[in-house]
Amino acid sequence: MVQVQTRDQMHALGKHVAAQLMPGDLIVLVGDLGAGKTTFVQGLGVGLGVTDPITSPTFVIARAHQASILPLVHVDAYRLGSNVELDDLDLGADLETSVTVVEWGQGKVEQLAENRLVITILRSDSDDETRQVSFTGVGKRWGSSQLIELNPTW
Repeated sequence: MVQVQTRDQMHALGKHVAAQLMPGDLIVLVGDLGAGKTTFVQGLGVGLGVTDPITSPTFVIARAHQASILPLVHVDAYRLGSNVELDDLDLGADLETSVTVVEWGQGKVEQLAENRLVITILRSDSDDETRQVSFTGVGKRWGSSQLIELNPTW
């Protein structure tokens, strides 16, 4: 678990994680409203070489971003009520060549990939910006020896 105290640190953590990603990686972001999921994705995008702005895709559901290092598909599954609706997005078409990040995807996207990284962001009980971020790897790609290498200097 990593403690993140500011928005800038959340952004930096996303950038740090991006350096360890490969085409086909699926990341599922878990956290309440305002936890910092989109801020994390913005940092991830910078690390992948995305130059266009990254905003929450709440109303458009999914956005594809071209990048100099790896393309990024950013999905917000909050409004999706079922796997059928998710299938309509045809995420599988980009899954093998891009990094796909799904906010609110827990319980909705597991069928997309055997290997995925689940990142949970919990807000502190106080009024500060402190977050607790944990990483759970699923599948061979993210087995215990392959989990994100965390560095306190990120």
